[in-house]
Amino acid sequence: MNHSLPVRGVRVAAVLATIAATVLCASPQGASAQADYPNRRITFVVPYPAGGATDVSARLLANRLSEAWKQPVIIENKSGAGGVVGNDYVAKAQPDGYTVLIAITQIIQAPSLVEKLPYDVFKDLAPVTQVALSTIVLTVPEQQPIKSVKELIDLAKANPGKLPYGSFGNATTSHLYGELLKKKAGIDMTHVPYRGAAPLLNDLLGNTVTSAFLDLTTAGPQLKAGKIRALAIGGEKRRTHMPDVPTLGELGFPGFEAEGWVGVFVPAATPKDIVQKLSAELARIIASPEGVAGLEAVSLIPVGGTAEAFEATLKRDYARWADVVKAVGVKGE
Repeated sequence: MNHSLPVRGVRVAAVLATIAATVLCASPQGASAQADYPNRRITFVVPYPAGGATDVSARLLANRLSEAWKQPVIIENKSGAGGVVGNDYVAKAQPDGYTVLIAITQIIQAPSLVEKLPYDVFKDLAPVTQVALSTIVLTVPEQQPIKSVKELIDLAKANPGKLPYGSFGNATTSHLYGELLKKKAGIDMTHVPYRGAAPLLNDLLGNTVTSAFLDLTTAGPQLKAGKIRALAIGGEKRRTHMPDVPTLGELGFPGFEAEGWVGVFVPAATPKDIVQKLSAELARIIASPEGVAGLEAVSLIPVGGTAEAFEATLKRDYARWADVVKAVGVKGE
């Protein structure tokens, strides 16, 4: 008598049970966790200290999202290593849509600046939406007689190595822009890195540095007060609220098209329907009158849009910043 048939039958039953469980998980009932999203608290991780444009953007989005979805949305500032600590935290978080990263351009610059990162922005994070653009402005103190980029270049050529220019940190956008201008214009200025835009602005106001690339969120109030002067901006086109300030490209200095921005990411394995739901709601908030007003109040230009559109921007800007980094030879710490 063959006693192996019952054993084989048990194995077949086990396989069938496994298949049934898999089908059940893929069914609408098994997908209920995604359909119910969100059903608990969401955390927005900001990889920088409180108070900056990234933090302000995150709080605006968090408040509006909490109102719309009737769930708490909190801000967690995880700063360190120029944003890498917070970025890595989200890249390794549970991919369920409840841990969300509010990042800036640094996330796409870092792969060209740092030899080894603990995450891969394209493999470990999924883009959700681009929140806003941040204008970078070449500024000088009002005490300086410099009225144009040409006058700044002429002064630098007449005083090689003697003019200090400030940046809001080593290997930041303002540093990269400063070194690129030096290279494009054939001038020698001394780089003075600061720990953030606020202390840089203080020394610019005090005429300690001759020039600086600043984000408009930081520079805006002092530009309006006439304490500092805008010579040019980065980006592809002039800003409607600064129509008289030319782009560096217009002035004959290509390579400054890459812009600063704020964007939203989640862990890469987050279900697509959750990514799409979050993307659509955040894009709606950004485009709303309250969203536009809130972002423009801190000199940011609202963008919004789909996850796919943001992904295309990431790939384009990755190449642009890689070209800048290669041209100037700057390395991150």
